[in-house]
Amino acid sequence: MNAVLIALLLLLPLLGAAATLVPRAFGADPAVRGRRALRFATAVTGLVLLLAVALAAGFDHGNPGRMQAVTDVRWIPALDVRLHLGVDGISLPLLVLTALLTFLCALYSTRRLPDGPGTPSPLAFTGLLLLLEVGMLGTFAVLDLLLFFLAFEVVLIPMYFLIARWGGEGRGPAANRFILYTLLGSAVMLLGLLLLGSKAGTFDMTALAARHGAGLSHTTQVIAVLAIGLGLAVKAPMWPLHSWLPDAHTAAPTVGSVLLAGVLLKMGTYGFVRVVLPATPDGAATLAPYLGALAAVGIVYGSLACLALARPGAKGDLKRLIAYSSVGHMGFVLLGIATLTPTGINGALFANIGHGLITGLLFFLVGAIKDRYGTADLDHLAGATTATGAALYGRAPRLGGLLAFAAVASLGLPGLAGFWGELLAMFGSFHPAAGLSRPAYLVFMALAGLGTLLTAGYLLTVVRRVCMGDPADAPRLAAQPSGTAPSASTTQPAIADIKPYEAAAWTPLAALTVLAGLWPAVLLGLSDPAVKSLLGGG
Repeated sequence: MNAVLIALLLLLPLLGAAATLVPRAFGADPAVRGRRALRFATAVTGLVLLLAVALAAGFDHGNPGRMQAVTDVRWIPALDVRLHLGVDGISLPLLVLTALLTFLCALYSTRRLPDGPGTPSPLAFTGLLLLLEVGMLGTFAVLDLLLFFLAFEVVLIPMYFLIARWGGEGRGPAANRFILYTLLGSAVMLLGLLLLGSKAGTFDMTALAARHGAGLSHTTQVIAVLAIGLGLAVKAPMWPLHSWLPDAHTAAPTVGSVLLAGVLLKMGTYGFVRVVLPATPDGAATLAPYLGALAAVGIVYGSLACLALARPGAKGDLKRLIAYSSVGHMGFVLLGIATLTPTGINGALFANIGHGLITGLLFFLVGAIKDRYGTADLDHLAGATTATGAALYGRAPRLGGLLAFAAVASLGLPGLAGFWGELLAMFGSFHPAAGLSRPAYLVFMALAGLGTLLTAGYLLTVVRRVCMGDPADAPRLAAQPSGTAPSASTTQPAIADIKPYEAAAWTPLAALTVLAGLWPAVLLGLSDPAVKSLLGGG
């Protein structure tokens, strides 16, 4: 039964995307057609989410290290490509997260379709969103190297058009940069996958994991890790291959940013765990210290970039700041993977989920703030260019409170989802795998610890400036003569607090952030046996 569910997970959004190619099926009137298309997207993604929940409910939680719900049929015999699907404790949380975020984005879009040049096309938006979901789910469900590459690439075209068609200022160059970086990285990754499959005699990911590098020379493994890792690192994104990300996030519509940060970045780190570590263990061990060093630099770099954007007078864009924060947070994921230990890798997988929940919520909130104020410029929101600024605690207390909640979750407050992944990644770095230089990893751990302090610094600065306003405005308000009413230039006009459709889209993310933080065993109990199985060669 579960094998049917996982096949339907991919088939349902694919058929939904195909249905949008027949506009007349949604009505003759363009306005009616657009409303029906957006509701159709919500219905399809909602069904996919129900299937994902059913798959999780039917999963054998007593044996999460075993591949379950397996479908394995011949597809292209000449290339030995099989339609091989399955799920274990590593991929199951990512499948559910993907289905949840896509549904919430579709639900949000029924009331807040992204703007774009000319007349927005809800039908095209629906088709692209559903096609994007196919690629994202497929990446976490397939067990054939060539199918993995196909799913990995399917997401690029719909995300490109979501940015280029529905994005904001600078959307064209940002979309071009996104597609250029990711396609070049993927081209190199394909060469690595072909080398690995041809030398091993199979493209089956489960068979490669079971062999644990047997039959592959050390040189072959190192070359394969370099090639495959480059494509994965671009998507992750790893410093210094991250430069496409800030522009893409800044220009992308809200739902595009949510899915880009919440799912697409995880596809890169998932590939390291699913393909690189079990199939080429010797090559991974050789290059792990370099991955750890780049990850540690990325943690500090991302935090410093955010601090620079958060300072008064920097004209920093809040969406750009959250994008740079992802570079730092994904650095923790890569550092955990680079330790080659169950502790570090479990931390990386937990951080993947935590980052998807928290950063997805942050981008939703920033999008709402931008809708209300017409800008995400921090100086404007803080009041440096206006007399009042955002001052969300006073104007929209629920929105301000939720922004503060997401910020402290992102900085790793104990009891919330952002804490455990970073902690376990640093624990893994404290005791890396045998054969790795412990002094080097202790330096990486120290840099990661510094990154957590810098992260707290910039996120608390953002909360103070956006939620409380700029203290520089206080003298202007205090200068009012005693007993006189504030002038129109100093009063704070009311803005809409959280709207019902926003609450519906955001509440599950906030609730799961608390649940994962208070009950980490839900995720770690799934991933730990699967990670040990991969590292032990199945």
